Amino acid sequence: MKIYTRSGDTGQASLFNGERLYKDDDVFQALGDVDELNSALGVASAFISSPEMLEQLETIQSRLIDVGSAVATPLPSSDEAKLQRTHFAGTEHTAQLEAWIDSMDESLPKLTKFILPSGGQAAACLHHARSVCRRAERSIVVLSRRQAVSSEVNMYINRLSDYLFTAARHAAMTQGAVEKVYQKARS
Repeated sequence: MKIYTRSGDTGQASLFNGERLYKDDDVFQALGDVDELNSALGVASAFISSPEMLEQLETIQSRLIDVGSAVATPLPSSDEAKLQRTHFAGTEHTAQLEAWIDSMDESLPKLTKFILPSGGQAAACLHHARSVCRRAERSIVVLSRRQAVSSEVNMYINRLSDYLFTAARHAAMTQGAVEKVYQKARS
């Protein structure tokens, strides 16, 4: 199988359900944002020293492929077999993120001020991934409001940004890097 098909040369691409849409459609915007998030996590992983966090990020990257599958199979225009195949068990996966957040949070100093995206390479990359995650969430909300994607996908992506914020703080702490604190401008 070749990597190129030429089927997208006219500006359209196919979803999992076979529907062809223009590449500037909201579905492809969300798919692209989720894909970019997955790539950002791959970059962050290159700087992570914790085997446990690396394992978590690898699991998350796999779940993001599942999110993409759910997004590429719009609820209103897909048959039951395809919907079952791409069903995203968001409640279960979100609970896993929450458990990881709680575990990391136990060892972190209490947050009393706004922090800037900082704290060394790993933390800065995780903060960047968090920002990309927020964009992906905004793209998915558009689809969720149209009931084209399950609200469980939305819930997972929302919690993932919380995980990435906590993971960035945890990476900074474990690597002995300083998190920079926001300083309000003087009038």
